[in-house]
Amino acid sequence: MFIIGLGTATPPRRYTQSECWNALLASPRYSELTPRSREIVEKVLTGDNGIRARFLSVDNLQDAFEQTPDALHARFARYAPCVATEAAERALRDAATLPREIDAIVVSTCTGYLCPGLTSYVSERLGLRPDALAIDMVGQGCGAALPNMRVAEALLASGRGRRVLSVCVEICSAAFYMDNDPGVLISACLFGDGSGAAVLSAKPISGRRQIEWKNAGTLLSARDRDFLRFETRGGMLRNLLAPQVPVLAARHAESVLHQVLERAGVSQDRIAAWVMHSGGREIILAIQRKFGLADHDVRWSRSVLSDYGNLSSSSVYFVLEATLNDHAPGGLWWMSSFGAGFSCHGALLEVE
Repeated sequence: MFIIGLGTATPPRRYTQSECWNALLASPRYSELTPRSREIVEKVLTGDNGIRARFLSVDNLQDAFEQTPDALHARFARYAPCVATEAAERALRDAATLPREIDAIVVSTCTGYLCPGLTSYVSERLGLRPDALAIDMVGQGCGAALPNMRVAEALLASGRGRRVLSVCVEICSAAFYMDNDPGVLISACLFGDGSGAAVLSAKPISGRRQIEWKNAGTLLSARDRDFLRFETRGGMLRNLLAPQVPVLAARHAESVLHQVLERAGVSQDRIAAWVMHSGGREIILAIQRKFGLADHDVRWSRSVLSDYGNLSSSSVYFVLEATLNDHAPGGLWWMSSFGAGFSCHGALLEVE
């Protein structure tokens, strides 16, 4: 399988962390927080956590504090289809592919729910053929991009289609909000909104760098499920985010790396570029230490985190795009995503 086109998109409005802090101070929500919660949010929004700004699906920051279930759902329903479509359009252009040439579309999200799913809206907006297979995937959290692409890989390998469109879209501002629970509160300060898309094909195309998907692996640690997951309370999603997450992410990411490299007969020193989910400063640091990587190796993940925050499942598309735009050397690249479950996924790419 080859990644022949790539695209990313965000909502129109970008807000710095300091702007978010000042908006919270001016909001009635601030008085509802306990003193401890106020300390936490001030530290996250004004401290050095690796994030400078985020794109949020609100016309102004005061709208972000409309936190009823209906308001959050309306935000997702308004923005998810258009942001996903914009990323998909860019991926199609990058692949020199027309909508009618897409045989299947796979869309992943964890920050909202629509029925019919997002594939209905995105397919309509793109003008895909009515017989294009549409698959909606939910519940995989930040790690969803690679399972999404593996579904595409299976479709291509089976001969079900020649080109598959992979899309991940997260409107995190429709799922996270201000609350006195530390996990919920910290999540609201770290996550941003965005979408990534890729056109996947059984054959490469000429005129661009070839990105071949060589091998992939996955790991599901159900015993660690409660350290990172959503629950529903009062009609709203609540992100359970435990302090152990960076250590778990690094441990499981290393296991998947070794699993795939051993299967491929490749040593780690042959990896020329690291395309890692930008889940947060502490997570990137934990992986860097576990893998023995230099700051230079994780610069693309850090850059995406700084400019966008944690984009959940769409993060790795942004990191892959940043790596390509920086003209990283060809050879073997490692791409990894991880999240709720606790789940971790990795893929060995060969880039020319």
